[in-house]
Amino acid sequence: MPKRTSLFLLLLIFSFITVLAQKSEISLARSYIRSGSDLDKAEASMRTLLNDSVNRSNIKIYVTLADAVRKQYDAANEKMYLKDNADTASFFSLSRNMFMTYEALDSVDATPNIKGVAKPKYRKKNAAFLNKYRNNLYRGGVFFMKKSDFEQAFQMLDTYVNCVRQPMFTDYNYKFSDSLCLSAAFWTMVCGYKLNNSDYALKYKNLILDNDSYRKKALRYLVEIYLQKEDTLSYVRILHKGFDMDKTSKFYFTRLVDYYNNNDKLDSALYIINSALAADPNNALFLAAKSSVLLNMGRYLDCIDASDKALAIDDDLPDVYFNAGISYFNLALLLEDDAKNYMANHEQILNYNRLALPYMEKYRQLCPTQRKKWVPSLYHIYYNLNMGPQFEEICKVVAELKQEAAK
Repeated sequence: MPKRTSLFLLLLIFSFITVLAQKSEISLARSYIRSGSDLDKAEASMRTLLNDSVNRSNIKIYVTLADAVRKQYDAANEKMYLKDNADTASFFSLSRNMFMTYEALDSVDATPNIKGVAKPKYRKKNAAFLNKYRNNLYRGGVFFMKKSDFEQAFQMLDTYVNCVRQPMFTDYNYKFSDSLCLSAAFWTMVCGYKLNNSDYALKYKNLILDNDSYRKKALRYLVEIYLQKEDTLSYVRILHKGFDMDKTSKFYFTRLVDYYNNNDKLDSALYIINSALAADPNNALFLAAKSSVLLNMGRYLDCIDASDKALAIDDDLPDVYFNAGISYFNLALLLEDDAKNYMANHEQILNYNRLALPYMEKYRQLCPTQRKKWVPSLYHIYYNLNMGPQFEEICKVVAELKQEAAK
């Protein structure tokens, strides 16, 4: 017998044996299903068959697998109904398993024929069946969230929302007919945030942001998610999006101003502050931020103006007192540095010191431990204004700081 013929026969025999073994496995699994016993074995044997790529187009395996999973769900559902030692977590997990199994069946069932036409045989019946139990996926997500099991919660809610995309549920138009769909999508974002998993958190981002009811809450989570992800461009973009929606929001305002300050983009920080003040001119927080930015820009007179406006609204802002005081002090130093005109500027130098004094002393009173901030300026002011007792006292503080630094 030629070798090629022998090889062909061996392959034919092997294929025949494989088909017989496959049929035997399916037959045994179906007997388990009919009896309602060993359903886990029926499921496991079908999944083992599907591990072999040769079997992945065999619709009978998927149907048998789906029936085995459905029977397990029915048994768990009955226990839940009768409250007979029901395992709630297991019940919800079985619900998801059933959906995943039927969706896999549908994908094979809808495989186009040789003419490129798909005629799914089981879709309509299976979709109608699953639709009755879909709410269990949402309930399961809520259940696991309350248990702080955010991984399981995400899987449940993800499967719930994913039904929108599944061809087998097209007739149900969940995207528009299901009021819980957006809620489930939003909670997947929360789960992703809790798990520090940006893929989870961002999966339904566009769906959520398209909705007015959830956009505001979602943007705040997105800020934290992009921060976790270290995606600076997206982080700043979302901050701007949130700020544009609500220019009086402290959440977006403080983060944007901090970002621009930390990256030495003071003009951008001032733009954000002025935009916020246009919406709320008497906001002490916004005016205090303006005071700090103007100080860092060296715009001392403008800083003093913003500081005074902030303190007129809230007189318990230590940093604002410092900003105004150090601005006056810096104006005096600028004149002192002009050696040629020192005598002409002398009276103005003293005046700036006098103006700085109450602000710096108030800052000292409010922040006594911040000695490195108020000691240098007060030392200089007391000296220039010839304030003997105060100068002697501040000299002692200077000596203490030197001793501490030497240790």
